[in-house]
Amino acid sequence: MAGAAAVTSFSIPRATAQVANWPERPVRCIIPYAPGGGSDLIGRPWAEALSQTFGQQFVVENRGGAGGMIGTEAVAKAPPDGYTLLATPGATLTVLPHLRKAPYDATKFVPCGRTGDFVTGFSINAQVGPKTFAEMLDYAKKNPGKLSYGSAGLATATHLRLEMLKFKAGIDILHVPYRGSADALNDLLPNNVQMMNEINNIPHVKAGKLHLLNINDTQRHWDFPDIPTLTELGYPDSDVPIWYSIQGPPGMPQEIAEKLNAAMVKLAQTDDMKSKLRAVSASLPVQSTKQIAEFFAADSQRNADLIKAAKVKLE
Repeated sequence: MAGAAAVTSFSIPRATAQVANWPERPVRCIIPYAPGGGSDLIGRPWAEALSQTFGQQFVVENRGGAGGMIGTEAVAKAPPDGYTLLATPGATLTVLPHLRKAPYDATKFVPCGRTGDFVTGFSINAQVGPKTFAEMLDYAKKNPGKLSYGSAGLATATHLRLEMLKFKAGIDILHVPYRGSADALNDLLPNNVQMMNEINNIPHVKAGKLHLLNINDTQRHWDFPDIPTLTELGYPDSDVPIWYSIQGPPGMPQEIAEKLNAAMVKLAQTDDMKSKLRAVSASLPVQSTKQIAEFFAADSQRNADLIKAAKVKLE
């Protein structure tokens, strides 16, 4: 018994020291989608900034597939020591579990920090014809089933947002899921699919290859002040950006989450981080771990209600 007590008393300060000294080696940041999409555009600047802040490399690893489930499962099964983190859009944890059985409990991940909100919008290939939101609705209603849209994968926010539009507008558009938004964009440009809910296609909008139909946010986009929001177009409560965060695996010490959050809050207020995210059309909310957990729960419930009302199912 005395030996056991000695081991226990020794292990507690050792564990405390491990948390206090974190990170002592490189940290793996798993993005559960293919390279080149929104998760990359937001996640990589953060990995670079955190590497500089902590003096240890935060290494991005893309592990796409199954709508984000494969990479998320890898983090869920990782040792909860703070050396494997999930850099993900919220939908992976607040949409996907409502549509398919996941091999993890999404509510058990440990929120560390918000990394950005992607201001998105519905865009359509210029070859199709419609240039405005109203023209697109008119075309879709006159040609049911003719339009298709690409998403970053099943049960992603890029999937759910357009399913929401289909439900509320009463239109029939075919869903084509991909392994990430970059792959979807590659098929949107040659008109293999006609629509997409993204904003990482801004250069193609400016080049005239795509038409931006609306903005999914509470205010208009700084680069496109003439493009209306969904609320302005008659779809209130639909202007929800795609939000991103860093999450720790279930069981990760809260002290590590708080240490990471404190660093991220400071970085979020720097001009460098603000400009990097603004360049990819992302805004940067600052939240504590408690606020992220509350936001997470509210978003999950909102998505559950929408999925039920719109009768969204995985193809």
